Formats: sequence, C-alpha cells, structure tokens
Amino acid sequence: MTLLDLTPRVQASSRLDTLPVAIIGAGPVGLATAAHLAQRGIAFTIFEKGSAIGDAVRAWGHTRLFTPWEHLVDDAARTLLADTGWEDPPAAVAPTGAALVADYLEPLAAHPAIAPHIRLRTEVAAVSREGMDRTRTTGRSQVPFALRLTHPDGSAEDIAARAVVDASGTWSHPSPLGSSGLPPLGLEDVSDRILPPLPDVLGRDRARFAGRHTTVVGAGHSAANTLIALATLAKLEPGTSVTWLIRTSNAKRVTTADDELEGRGALGSRVERLVDSGRVALVDSFEISALSDEEGQVRLHSTDGRHHDADLVVANTGFRPDLDMLRELRLELDDIVEAPRRLAPMIDPNLHSCGTVEPHGYRELSHPEAGFFIVGMKSYGRAPTFLLRTGYEQVRSVVAWIAGDTEAAGRVELALPATGVCDVDGGGCC
Repeated sequence: MTLLDLTPRVQASSRLDTLPVAIIGAGPVGLATAAHLAQRGIAFTIFEKGSAIGDAVRAWGHTRLFTPWEHLVDDAARTLLADTGWEDPPAAVAPTGAALVADYLEPLAAHPAIAPHIRLRTEVAAVSREGMDRTRTTGRSQVPFALRLTHPDGSAEDIAARAVVDASGTWSHPSPLGSSGLPPLGLEDVSDRILPPLPDVLGRDRARFAGRHTTVVGAGHSAANTLIALATLAKLEPGTSVTWLIRTSNAKRVTTADDELEGRGALGSRVERLVDSGRVALVDSFEISALSDEEGQVRLHSTDGRHHDADLVVANTGFRPDLDMLRELRLELDDIVEAPRRLAPMIDPNLHSCGTVEPHGYRELSHPEAGFFIVGMKSYGRAPTFLLRTGYEQVRSVVAWIAGDTEAAGRVELALPATGVCDVDGGGCC
C-alpha cells in the first residue's frame, strides 16, 4: 500500500514557504480556492487557459442551473464580497450560467485580493517537481512543484509552487459517443454533424436545428436541458423533431421526481411528459458502435445490429478528466471512475447512485504526491454526481491543510440535497 504524506505544509522548507499556491482553473471552484487562500493570507496564482474567468461556464451560459443561489456561493467568497458592498442574489432562484458569471464570478475575480493574481490565456500543460520526475523519491515532498505553462504565441515557461490545486474541471474533455469509451468507427465521416453538449438551441444555434431531426445521446441532466429546448423549437419551427437515445433500458436517472433540488426534479418531470406525449421519441438500450453517412444523414449503428438515422446528433455522454498533464506526479486514482481512490466509493455509479455524498475533504482528496490536490468536477473523474457546494467544502478543507490548520481541515461538514435515484443494478445514477 502507498503511504500518503499528510504532514501539513507548515512544516515545509523555508523556500517552499515563499512560493505561491498554484490554482489551475478560474471557474467557480478555482476562484473559491483563491478566496479561502486570501482569507488565510497565503499567496497564490490562478492559471486559466481561457480568455476570461469562468470560461467553461460561459460556454453553456444560456442554460439554467437546477441549483439555486443558496448552494452556488462559497462562504469565504461571500465574506470577501461583502466588503465591496456585494449582496447575495435571491437564495431560492436558480440562475443561468451567464448570470452565475456576471453576478458572482466576475465580482469575485475583480476583488482586489484576487484580481492581481489571475493569469488568463495561460495553460498548464504539465505538472512535475523541480528536477524530479515521478521515479525519484528522496526529499520529494520538500521540492517545489514545477508547472509548465504555455501561451497563445507558442512560448512556454516553468514556474514553481509550494502546492498545486487542480480545479481545471472536465468540460473540455467530453467522453466519446462510442459505448466502448472510444470514438465510434466512422466518426470522421460525419463529424460536422456531431455537436458538443448544451448547444444554444433557442438562441445562437437556432437556425442549425430548425426544421431538422436531432438525436440527443445521453441520460443526464445536460441531455434533459437540450431535449426540452428542442421540443420547444419543434413547436415554433415546422419540420423540427427530436429523438432521445440512451444506452440503458430506462431513463430513471433523469426522470425521477423524488428530488430535494426542485429544479432538478422538475427537469426530469418535464422530459418524462415530453416522452409520454410523443413530442420526444425515446430509443433505449442502444449501445453505439459506429457511425456512417447515409444520404446526408448520420446513421448510428448499435452493437446489437440496429441503426438509427438523424440529421444532427448532440453528444451528452459525460466527461472525463485530463490526466496527461499529471503524468509526472504520483497519483492514487480509482481504476474505474478515475477519481481519488478514497473518494471513489462515495460517487461510483456502480456502487452508489443516490444523491447524498458523504462529507469529504483533504484526506479523501490526498495523493502520494504531497501538496497536490484535484478538486471540483475533476475530482469526480468520470462520475456525474458533482454539485458546486461539494467543491467549496473540498477547497475549504484543502486550504486549511495547506495552512497547517489540521483541526479545521479535518472538520468536514457537507449536507447536499438528495435525489431519489438509487438503482445500482439498473445502472442508474444521479
């Protein structure tokens, strides 16, 4: 068994004490990490590969979250913002992604304790230790991290950090359409008609969908949002139709109404009504193996010999973490969901499909690489159950550990709204 070095950074060498904590990603969880570090007076730098903070959220900004504001604002961030006169949005209102950025993330990023420490258009291509690849052990925990940064002009640089918090998310790494986890055969022949998750069906992308038959692949809440938008468009634009294609035998993960998050339950109920009314055609138990062009349409081939044709396909098949950037670090990841090994049993949909997640913090997120943590959506690997409130509690605990405050780091409290979905044998998850 690999032993984890959970000694707080307060015992680190004097050089490490002078270096900032590196935060990868300027989304909600990355900015929350910055707020907690600022509150404790610990230096940090945020590296964001996009051209603006909340870059991934902006990509689906037209979509309304099913989580209300009361679960979307981090406590340390709220304290910082209160000093600027900022006021909490209405607690029970669920904002769009665009509102989350404009009303919360942008004011937080503009705070004088955070703004000077954000580097946009700066991608972290790799993380290692100064002068050490992953095979070298002696004195490893006392050596600074080395982050290889790349810039839009093609230049690169290495910077040092005392600790690294990877909050880069998974949005830019969607899972392939193929049920095998690989891109389906023939993808290159129809790639111009395969669309990423959460297109702006009623706005920017309306003309592309109007009057066409679109198949939405996936059984999650992102798929539900797209189905609802397409069904609305079908009422407004003649010739528009929509099919919902899922791998499992039922869509219980989405359609359950037994959910403490009212917006999430309502989303499922709306989709169920659309299917029952025939406005959305449902194709179940369809495992995609290949794609082909059939007289201008996309033909989806299943492993059991069936096929399905559509003008456009929206892929909502989940996401996976980018682990290539972490090859020189010593990680302890679950073999199935690619989450930290101690966290994985709490979120693995094969084992646990209910919405309640046990409290967890730095211990569950720790790796043999002392001082490195994956937080936020990326910490869940391929599991689909993440809520922002979970990420905020993760970083509160992690930052307390970095500060040497073991009592606060170990005092993890997390209460999340539960969903009624609990169907391990049927493959359901929440």
